[in-house]
Formats: sequence, C-alpha cells, structure tokens
Amino acid sequence: MATTPTAESLLELHRAGRLAAGYPQVRALLAEATEAEFQQAGQLLARLDPDAVLREHADVPQVRIAVTGHGNLAMLVPQLTAELARHGLLLRPTLTDFDSYVSELSDPGSDLYTARPDLVLCVLDPMVVLDDLPTPWDLDAVRTAIDHRISLLEGLVERFVKQSEATLVLNTVPLPRRFASQLIDYRSRGRLGVLWREANMRLLRLGDERPQVVVVDLDPLLSEGVPACDPRLSAYAGAHLSAPLLAAYAKEAAHLARHLTGRSKKCLVVDLDETLWGGVLSEDGFDGIEVGDGLRGKAFSAFQRVVKQLVSQGVLLSAVSKNDLDPVREVLRSHPGMALNEDDFLQVRADWTGKHGHLREIADTIGIGIDSFVFVDDSPHECGVVRAQCPDVDVVQLDQEPALHVEKLLADGWFNVRAVTAEDAQRTSLYQADAARGELRAAHVSVDDYLHDLGITVTVGPVERDEIARVSQLTLRTNQFNLTTERLQPADVEQRADDPAATVLSVHVSDRFGSSGLTGALFLRRSGDVLTIENFLLSCRVLARGVEQACLAAVLHDAKAQGIHSVEAAYRATAKNAKVRGLYPGHGFEATGGDERSTTFRHRLDQLPAVPDHIRLIDNPEREER
Repeated sequence: MATTPTAESLLELHRAGRLAAGYPQVRALLAEATEAEFQQAGQLLARLDPDAVLREHADVPQVRIAVTGHGNLAMLVPQLTAELARHGLLLRPTLTDFDSYVSELSDPGSDLYTARPDLVLCVLDPMVVLDDLPTPWDLDAVRTAIDHRISLLEGLVERFVKQSEATLVLNTVPLPRRFASQLIDYRSRGRLGVLWREANMRLLRLGDERPQVVVVDLDPLLSEGVPACDPRLSAYAGAHLSAPLLAAYAKEAAHLARHLTGRSKKCLVVDLDETLWGGVLSEDGFDGIEVGDGLRGKAFSAFQRVVKQLVSQGVLLSAVSKNDLDPVREVLRSHPGMALNEDDFLQVRADWTGKHGHLREIADTIGIGIDSFVFVDDSPHECGVVRAQCPDVDVVQLDQEPALHVEKLLADGWFNVRAVTAEDAQRTSLYQADAARGELRAAHVSVDDYLHDLGITVTVGPVERDEIARVSQLTLRTNQFNLTTERLQPADVEQRADDPAATVLSVHVSDRFGSSGLTGALFLRRSGDVLTIENFLLSCRVLARGVEQACLAAVLHDAKAQGIHSVEAAYRATAKNAKVRGLYPGHGFEATGGDERSTTFRHRLDQLPAVPDHIRLIDNPEREER
C-alpha cells in the first residue's frame, strides 16, 4: 500500500523512534488528513505505547476507553486512536473478547471494570437480535428476540451505573436490508420496521433517562450513505458493522471524549465574504452581495440559520473580516436577506489587518482561552495563516460551494455537550452584559469605585437538583479558575451531593446589569473536625471582582461556626490555571506539602478573610445575608 504524506510523516517519526516524543505534532498532521491518510495514521498510532507518550509528555490528556460488544470490533481501535489524537488526546484502550459484553458489564471484576475506563463503548449490531432467531422465523419470533435483548440491556445499564463512574455509550441498531427483504409481503415488512424502531426508541430512552448513559443514534450516519455492514466481513470475521460505519462511530465517540476532558469549543468565529454571504462587500456593495435571494443567496441564508441555531444553544459567535467596519455593520443591522443580525455577535472585527491577531484580541476581550475557538473561512490562505499563528484554534476551511458550508461546519461536532443548560441558552446575552460592565469600568478612574457601582451580590448555597447538570458542565469546561481541574459527570456531582460527608455548593453572581447565573462551585468534604475543599472553580466571566474572596470567606466562617478546627485544600497545576496558584496562600492558607505540580494547604481558622465591602454575600439562601 502506498504511503500518503500524513502517514509518511508519522512513519518517519516512528522509524526514527520519535513518535512518542513527537506526539504533540500528531494533532497538526491529522488536521488536514484525507480519509486514506487518516486510516493509515490510525493503524500506525494504534501500535504506540501510551506509557511511552506519557513519559515524554506527562501533560497529554489520556482517555481510558473500554470497547465491548457482540461482534468483532478490532477495526474500531485504530479509528478511535486517530480520532482522539486529532483532538490532542491519547487513547488507552481495552478491547474485550468477542461477544463478551454481557459478562463484561455484569461482573465488577471483569477486565472492563478493572481498566477503570472513562468511557465504555458497548457497540451493538443487528446480530444481537438476528442470532436469536429460529429458521424459519416470523414477526412473533422477532418481537420475542427484541424484547429479550432490550430487557437484558436495560438490566446491564442499571448494573453498570451502580458499579462504575464511567460514561456508558450504546447505539441504535441498523435494520439490514438483507434481513427485511426476507419477508416477501410489504405489510409484514412494515410491521418489522415498527418493531425495530420501537426497540431503538427504548435504547434512546436509556440515554434520556440516565445522565451516565449516552446513546449514539446511527440513523443520521446511515442516511448519509454510510453502509451498515459488509457481508463478507460479517460472514468471515464476525465484524457485523462496516468499517465506514465504525469510522463514523469513532468520530462521534471522540467528540464525546473531547467534551469529557473539557475540550468542547465555546466560540465560533466566522469570516464574512463568501462565508456568511456571497461576494465581496467592499467590491459588490450592500445590494450586490448574495444572501437571501437567488440560489446561492438562499444557500448562504441556510448556513446562517444553522449558525443561529448553534448560538441559541450557547455557542458564542464573533466575526473577523477584511472589510471596512461601517459597511459590515450596515449589512448586519439592515440587510433583508440576513438570518443573523448584529445582536447575535459578541464581537465584530473588520479591518485590513491579520485575522489571527483579531482572534487573540477577541479571546482577551471575552475572557476565554483561544483554544476554545473554531475559525471558519473560505480562504485557504487565511486558514493556513491561522493554523500557523494560532495552532490551538481549530480551523474549518470552506470551499466555494455554499450549499456544503453546513456539512463542513457540523462535521466535527465542535460544540457538542451532554446537555444544554439554562445558562447556555442565555450565554450570548450574559457575555453582552459583560461588555456593558467593561464600558462601566472604562467610565471609572478607580477600580474600587467601579466595583461599588456594580452592586455585586454573591449567593453561595447547597446545589439544587436542577443545577447538577450546570455544575458538571462547569467542571468540564472551566480551565482557568479551576483549582484541581477534576472533571465530573452529572452522576458524579449527584453522588457527592447525596454523600452525607460531602457538600456541593453552587455560586450565583448578580449585579446592576442582571444575573450572571450559576458561575461557580465548591466541593467540600468533612472528616471529624477537618474540612477539605476538594475543588473550587469559577467562570472566567466573574473574575477580578472579589467573588473568590467572598466564597472562601463564606466557607471559612461557616466552618468555624460548625466547630471545624482547620480547612485543607489543594492546588494542582495545569497549563491553564497558573493564575490561581496563589489563591489559597493569598487568603490565609499555609502550604503543607507538595511539589511544582501539586501543593496542599491548610487554614487554621485563626484569622478569617473578610467579605469584600463592595459585595453583598448571601452564604445560604435560607440564612441572613452578611
């Protein structure tokens, strides 16, 4: 087999014995890989020892994934390896034996559980039902087989969620044509379709009812022409899902792994000319751009509607364009063909300087990491410059066919999350309120005067049930003000909230511009007369206002009132949380041990920090405010 450029580059690293040392380069190598290159890269990367990578790069996030199922799933591991590498992640796989999923999920001592996975992929194929059918079979036999298998899976799910903190991934099961066509009357085929779809609905409900379970719906993948199976591989190798379908499944699993490691994207930055509308505004003018009318204009409008749909679910939107700003604003405010309007954008940067500089400026302005950005542009040159100058930004290069813009944007699920929270739906307006706060700050010479003028209220209290998903999301997406960067799924947060020895506190912040929503959390655990702050995190939107001091004051004052003798805490360093290294020592904690990466602290509760005088603190909604 001929090698391709990406595979050749990886092969060179491998032959030189530098693939582990060069693992951070893999992400860039795979960014523009063709399908053939990607498959070859996966085969090569799957041979790499994860421990060898971690010895060279201890900060590479690894994801433990256990793969189990009914059929032969060996083809899935190389695809998973490459997909995770493309997102800067390292796969540590566990592949269970053929058709062992029942025993693996049932037995807490199985290889699956002892691997302590972050993700468990239980891959279902049609043979889980078809292997149970007699010859000949009828619809009653199908109904019985389906009910048996789905009931079995429901029981396995219940057992799994009690025995593991991992996320369990199931999938809907394709209905093979070669099976349905064995029924020669259309009425029976219709009834078979009903039975099969009802079974898939039961599977999908497992994900809807249990936060620890995700169900990947294969129908959208199959509708794009991906074959469900390869009859030869099914017959001779026991691989009952096709290689292309497993590749598409691996991409979905990698999107979930990216989210679980806190790497979901937050901000979409789009070009304008030939991206949101056809033509070049500076040349064609307001009336000459293509949007809304005509075939191409309608395609651009359709793309805008998809972008607006993402914005409605919490994706932040900004624009950078080589144009003059005033004509751009005129289009955004008043062009009748536009589905997006100026209020949908957090930032609009239009001038004739480099777009990569604007990306950094936008990141600084809205206060999130540039690695949370996805940049979309039709120009190969602009995409290349951004890749070179901002390697942490993920780039989507469009082409000249606007009808394909939607597919290109959505192909990698950049913004996928487990659940959309109430705060997500308000995210754009929350950041727009932050812009108003910035204007107020600019109007004050004194920071103290500005903070007093804001009228900040901080409410700290036990997490409510309807806040658990949001608290989990904060642990997954907050990187800068996150003292330990421990990632927690909703089930993990719920478990701690229900633990009598633990307390989960939510932090709400509001001011004269309105509520910033649930913007922080503290995880506490009491053992005798010692209280431990297991983690403390705040959204970057409320930093530099004294909120962190108010939260610590609330915890420390309450600890002393409850007879606690000391409060312990830890800081674990990451590439992004250096700014909170001094948080605990700055508020009366003394270092008790540790090294460059992890430090433990203790507060003896002799001198307690005060609540900043510009903050109104309510340390429990049921208590009096301080």
